[in-house]
Amino acid sequence: MKLDSAPLDISGGSQTQIELELKDSNDFNLTPVIAPSVQPVIADSPQKQQSVLVVFGTTFITIFLAEIGDKTQLSTLLMSAQSHSPWVVFIGSAAALITTSLLGVLLGSWIADRLSPKTVEKSAGVMLLVISLMLFWDVFTSH
Repeated sequence: MKLDSAPLDISGGSQTQIELELKDSNDFNLTPVIAPSVQPVIADSPQKQQSVLVVFGTTFITIFLAEIGDKTQLSTLLMSAQSHSPWVVFIGSAAALITTSLLGVLLGSWIADRLSPKTVEKSAGVMLLVISLMLFWDVFTSH
């Protein structure tokens, strides 16, 4: 072992040259290596906040468009016109929608812990297909 040899210069050579030099040499380099500084990972990055906003926006738009003109909205409209108390009907219908949404979120979280996303997607597709077929069957057999 030679302690008087010059340290290996890795700044100018390629990685393969360095590996070849290390394989061919029986010398040991006792020079300490200085690691480059590492930037810390920031937990509250703007990208995480953006993804929360994207999820919120997508959910809002999807549910809003799905609820326009459905039987819940029509029932609320009729109840408001009949009761002459639009704010009471609004509070009641809003509380009902929040409760059903909470149940959906809790059930969805419970299912997500137990099943893979692919299984959930396929199951939802099959359920919607069955419901659609049942509705078509009801329409064709009622006339």
